[in-house]
Amino acid sequence: MKIIIALAFLAIIASLGAAYVFMVRGDPKDDQPSSTRMAHALAVRVILSIVLFVCLLAAYKLGYILPTGLLAGKA
Repeated sequence: MKIIIALAFLAIIASLGAAYVFMVRGDPKDDQPSSTRMAHALAVRVILSIVLFVCLLAAYKLGYILPTGLLAGKA
């Protein structure tokens, strides 16, 4: 489970990096403007973030992941 979460975070960071490259560099030979490509990369990042959040909630509800830390009143 930890590997899947780490891979999802890496995909989110990669999408954010791609949006940065499209924003800064751009490609004058490309048919699509760089702002459109940047918007698509940012949309992918938002979708990946939402999917990761929903998967974490589902994993918690199904018991695949458990909260850790101090119990209330046991400090």
